[in-house]
Amino acid sequence: MLTACPSPDLQRRRWLAAAPALGLLASPALRAQTRPERPRVTVAVGGLATLYYLPLTLAQQLHYFDDEGLSVDLQDHPGGGPAEQAMVSGHADLVAGAYEHTVILRQRGINCRAFTLLGRAPQAVLGVGGPALPEFRDARQLRGQRIGISAADSATQWFARLVLARAGVRANEVSWVGVGTGAAAAAALQEGRIGAIASVDPVISQLEFRAQIRVIANARSLRSTQQLYGGPMPGGCLYAPQGFIVRYPNTVQALANALVRALKWLQTAGPSDIVRAVPESAMSGDRAIYLSALDKVREAFSPDGLISEAAVTTAHELVARHVPAVAPVRAPAPATTYTNEFAQRAKLRFGA
Repeated sequence: MLTACPSPDLQRRRWLAAAPALGLLASPALRAQTRPERPRVTVAVGGLATLYYLPLTLAQQLHYFDDEGLSVDLQDHPGGGPAEQAMVSGHADLVAGAYEHTVILRQRGINCRAFTLLGRAPQAVLGVGGPALPEFRDARQLRGQRIGISAADSATQWFARLVLARAGVRANEVSWVGVGTGAAAAAALQEGRIGAIASVDPVISQLEFRAQIRVIANARSLRSTQQLYGGPMPGGCLYAPQGFIVRYPNTVQALANALVRALKWLQTAGPSDIVRAVPESAMSGDRAIYLSALDKVREAFSPDGLISEAAVTTAHELVARHVPAVAPVRAPAPATTYTNEFAQRAKLRFGA
């Protein structure tokens, strides 16, 4: 007598039931689904200790990169411009920086794509220092002033240009001074070497706490970003040359997995969780100010790493209006500067 062969569904159910005992299954949150082609990568970052890049720090500190089979070298730079140049010159594989870099690079003939969004708002702030402008009333008074930015060709400069333009001040009517994003930036304002500063937290919150700055424009929240930019505006992202993405898709997926997992963790993390996860050095010696700054920008972080088409459109418009073109060789093409393919897979995997 012949015995009927179990159906494929029944066979699968039996295998799944036996798998845990045999050690065949592991939690998807603890084991990479595919092996990265490049187990070691270098990421150039435009100001690693800032809250702008907190998800990147968390992915490193919580060992999410390790869980994906990756060894990630986070290469710190004063701002997004120098980080971009590190990648272009071959000193880094990819970049954590403002989304606008992908637009500018493509116009210059270098194809790069953002594949994981870190922030859904720029988190940038423009403030004036009391010693330099004691009777400040209007942004037009910034004509002739020295304005501190993280570095040339960085998101802080583009943000400041936008604010000045709205007040009728041209970019060439001020002097731009690269001061980084840390203690040196605060010192430049305190010592009167700059009259205003465009930067991100926690340095901005430190200056606010000490009553050394007066904020005149900010993009920390979704609402203020909408009002300033006229639509949703992306913040930081992870981007790479198109050739890297095509050649190493498993590596890119592993990076997206780690970052989306960190973004999910951040959604419910409390103050004690943050203190345990973030290095003391990143808090500049003051946990209270750091946590206060985090509260101001918490909603700016992406919940799932996905980039919206509307935000991409806003970013392209910003570049067209406020970032000087250097002999662009390609017309703007929003669809070529980002992909949600990897973040979408990570979102499904981790339930972000």
